[in-house]
Amino acid sequence: MQTAKWPKVLPPLTPEQKRISDEFMKRWHEQLPTRYGVVERFNHSFPVRQSLPGFRATLEIGAGLGEHLHYETLTPEQEKAYCAVELRENMVVEIRKSFPKVQAVMGDCQARLDFPDGHFDRYIAVHVLEHLPNLPACLREAHRLLDKQRGQMLAVIPCEGGLAYSFARKISAERVYNRYFEGGYGWLIAREHINRPHEILEELDPYFTVERKVFFPLPFLPWVFSNLCIGLSLKPRPA
Repeated sequence: MQTAKWPKVLPPLTPEQKRISDEFMKRWHEQLPTRYGVVERFNHSFPVRQSLPGFRATLEIGAGLGEHLHYETLTPEQEKAYCAVELRENMVVEIRKSFPKVQAVMGDCQARLDFPDGHFDRYIAVHVLEHLPNLPACLREAHRLLDKQRGQMLAVIPCEGGLAYSFARKISAERVYNRYFEGGYGWLIAREHINRPHEILEELDPYFTVERKVFFPLPFLPWVFSNLCIGLSLKPRPA
């Protein structure tokens, strides 16, 4: 349920910080598949494994460089009806180069997107929901866009704040940042991972029911502090 804390207010970026943020995100997405493949396989295989057969149209938010599309096996009709939404123009350009048959759209998932109600069968959000200052607005729009009978929201979120995740970030993303940029990584992560798992689940609840929750890499220890990611398969509540 939306409360006074939404939208969260972030300090404005300087032009140089904006440049660094865009460049770092592109570099990070380029290195993820090869350097951190085990985690990346969970991130993208979870939505594929949980997808119901016979889906038609897919909306993916925060599509990055189109990494998730490498894990999908789509029919020509499903490929044509796949819409990849990305906020950064430099990444939209790369999606269009690599995957010319899908729809790559520059847009903000927290705003109204130009599709009719119930247009999509799948709504994919891989490591996106933790970034959103106006998370409730995104989830309302996701609920509007999904078919209420056969629609699925398929999300993966980080175990932000947990011991295992904090350590893993120290030896992965922060190390990549320090290789290319000066001035410290703290300012960037402080404005990127702004929503913790309990907040995300709380805001999902008015719009979606959780059908499956999978912790990675230790599903038999289903706690945030001992894992890196959580996969969520959700069904939209009736309108």
